[in-house]
Amino acid sequence: MKVKIDSVRKSFVHVFGGNVLTENFFVRNLTFIVVLVIIMILFISHRYTVLQRIAEMERLKVELKDAKYESLTISSDLTEASRQGQIEKRVEESGLELKINNQPVYRIQKGKK
Repeated sequence: MKVKIDSVRKSFVHVFGGNVLTENFFVRNLTFIVVLVIIMILFISHRYTVLQRIAEMERLKVELKDAKYESLTISSDLTEASRQGQIEKRVEESGLELKINNQPVYRIQKGKK
């Protein structure tokens, strides 16, 4: 049991002490390792950016849906308020002396020259 703990301690000191970085394998492949780490960082940052954009798109979709419903409600209210019965009711409530014209509308045309 003593041998295993001693070998684990030596391996731990070897890796975290920095000795593993001076070995021949790491020295020969240092540029590859650096490029690989840079590519990994770029992939992670790209994924994070894409996730932020997707979240923003979802928020804007919800906002657009709410705006459409609000527009539909306002349009419906405006249509209801502009009906002839509603207009007559409002004129009567405000005390204006306006009356409905029962005669049809006719046009006066200019004479031809």
